[in-house]
Amino acid sequence: MVEPMNAIDDPAIAADGLPPQLPRPEELVVARVGEPTVPSPMHGPFVGDDHGVLVSSDTRNLSPYIDRGLAPPAFEEAGPREHLFVEPGKVAAGIVTCGGLCPGLNDVIRSIVITLHHGYGVRRVYGFRYGFAGLTPESGAPPMMLDPSAVEGIDQHGGTLLGSSRGPQDPSVMVDTLEELGVRLLFCIGGDGTLRGASAVAREARIRGLDIAVVGVPKTIDNDLFWVERSFGFASAVEEATRAIDAAHAEARGAWNGVGIVKLMGRHSGFIAAHATLASNEVNLCLVPEVPFTLGGAGGVFDTLEQRLRARFHAVVVVAEGAGQELVGADGLGADKSGNVRLADIGTWMRDQIGSELGSRGLEPTVKYIDPSYTIRSLPANAFDAEYCLVLGQQAVHAAMSGRTDMVVGYWHHHFTHLPIALATQQRLRLDPGREVWQRVLHTTGQPSNLIGT
Repeated sequence: MVEPMNAIDDPAIAADGLPPQLPRPEELVVARVGEPTVPSPMHGPFVGDDHGVLVSSDTRNLSPYIDRGLAPPAFEEAGPREHLFVEPGKVAAGIVTCGGLCPGLNDVIRSIVITLHHGYGVRRVYGFRYGFAGLTPESGAPPMMLDPSAVEGIDQHGGTLLGSSRGPQDPSVMVDTLEELGVRLLFCIGGDGTLRGASAVAREARIRGLDIAVVGVPKTIDNDLFWVERSFGFASAVEEATRAIDAAHAEARGAWNGVGIVKLMGRHSGFIAAHATLASNEVNLCLVPEVPFTLGGAGGVFDTLEQRLRARFHAVVVVAEGAGQELVGADGLGADKSGNVRLADIGTWMRDQIGSELGSRGLEPTVKYIDPSYTIRSLPANAFDAEYCLVLGQQAVHAAMSGRTDMVVGYWHHHFTHLPIALATQQRLRLDPGREVWQRVLHTTGQPSNLIGT
C-alpha cells in the first residue's frame, strides 16, 4: 500500500562508487545466538540462508554493483529453516506488546502462540503483561500462560490480550526475569521505541552469554518504520479513517458553507492521512507533517478554503496530528514516557481558527470536527491486516527458532524479510512530497502544491 521509499530516488554515488542511500552489507547482517544444528520438525518448504530480497529494484542503484562484480545489497529472506538452534520441546518463549493500541495486536499474539504450539511443539509460552513493565517484578502483574485455548477468538477483538504500556525498563532486570523463567525466545510487538528496547534486551543477554533470541514484530500505526513497506494495522486504520472522512463529507454537504475537519494519526509521517484521502476522493485539503503550510496570506489555507466554499459551498479538510505544530506553538510541552515529543492539538485549533476566519470573511461557515483516533486504534484488524498479522507472527517464530536475534520481521518488495533492529530504527520513514503518493493526493484534492501564504 505504501511504496518503498528513501531507497531508489537518488542515483548519486558515494566515495566507494556505490549508492549512498542503500545500506552496506555489514548493516544487513542479522545476528544469531548460535549456529542452528537441530533438525526442524516441520516438513518445509524451507528457506535457505542464501535467499535474499533486493533492497533496491532500481537499475540505477543496481548498475554500480553489477559493474564491479559485487552482489547488490539484499535483506535476508524470512521463512522456516531446515535446522533450528533450540530443541522445540525444551524451550520456553515470551511475548510482550508495547506502545499504543493498534488493530491486529491480538492477531499477532495468536499467530505466535499457534505457530509455536502446532508448528514447533513449544508448550511453555509466557505472555508478559502491560509492556516491558511486565518483565519487571515491580509491575505486580505476573505473566499469563498462553496456549491455543488461551488465545482462541482473541483476533475478533481489538486491543491486546496482554495489555500495553509506554516507557523503557532496565534491560538488566528484564533479562533477570527471562533467565529466571528459562525464556530463550522473546517476541516484542511494537514500534521503534519497542524495538530499541528489544535490542537492549538482546544486547544485555549477549553480554551475559545467554542464548536468548529476541525478535520484533513491526507495530506502528503511522507506518513510519524504516525499510518496512507496511506495518500491521495500517490498512485497518486507513479503512476506518475513510469512513470518518465520508461522515465529514456528509456533514459538510448538509450545511451551507459546511466544513468537515478530520484529524488522523500521524505524528511525523502523513501516510494515513494521504492514503485515506486517496481512498475517499472527497477531500479538498490534506495537511501532513512533511509539507509545511500557513493559514493566512494569499495562497494559504484560509484563501484556499474560501475559494472552495464560494465555488462549491462545502469543503473537507484532513489533517494529520503532527502537521502544523510550529503554528500551534507546541514548543515546551515536553515528552511522554516513551520520549516522544508531546503534540499540541492541531485539530481543535484549526477548527476554531477556520471557523473564526471564514466567519470574518462573511461566509458564516458550519464547521464539523471529527477525531476518530482512539476508535481506529481499538478496532479489530480488517481481513487484509488479519492475514498480514498471521504471517508476521509465523515468520517471527521461524526466525527465533533458527537462532536469529536483535532483528525485526520486515516486508519489502512483497517479501517477508529479516531486518536488523539497528537498521530499522536508524531513521523514520516519512512521506516524500516529491514522489507518487503525494502527487496523487494533489491531483485528487485539487489543492495547491504550495500552501504557504504570501
